[in-house]
Amino acid sequence: MNRTEKEQLVAELKDKIKSAPALYYTDFTGLNVKRMTDLRRRMRKANVEYVVIKNTLALRAVNESGLVAERLRGPTGLVVAKDPVAAAKLLQDFAKENDQKPTVKGGMLEGKAIAVAQVKQLASMPSREQMLAQLGAGLQSPMAAFVGAVNGLFYMFAGALDALHQQRGGSAA
Repeated sequence: MNRTEKEQLVAELKDKIKSAPALYYTDFTGLNVKRMTDLRRRMRKANVEYVVIKNTLALRAVNESGLVAERLRGPTGLVVAKDPVAAAKLLQDFAKENDQKPTVKGGMLEGKAIAVAQVKQLASMPSREQMLAQLGAGLQSPMAAFVGAVNGLFYMFAGALDALHQQRGGSAA
């Protein structure tokens, strides 16, 4: 690769990094071509990009995007994602199926460095849809309880009116 190609590659990667809130560093040592192809295919389906690039170029792209990254060592693949949780889950699930490969080295989330443990925490979080469903159920539960309580009060009031009517109807006869 000549210098202009490298500069173009760094500029493209810098733009991708700026537009994505999540960036994870992985070590893909031990993955054969078939597994790498499978990983990239899965990531493409999830709207996540997996880029394998020289560490010096990756570091330059990250630093030029306004973030400060740690020095990268060994073979490194960059996961650039708009959905941090989905990308972390995808990496963790793929690693479980493939002898813990690729391994996550760390990453950046919303411009701040995160450790491997934090990436694993993100992977264990429910998806956005599940969280929205849980929020809806949480909001619905108190409302349903309130409606049930008001409904119970109306039934008690109607029962009291009926008893009053029966009592007055019984004394007039």
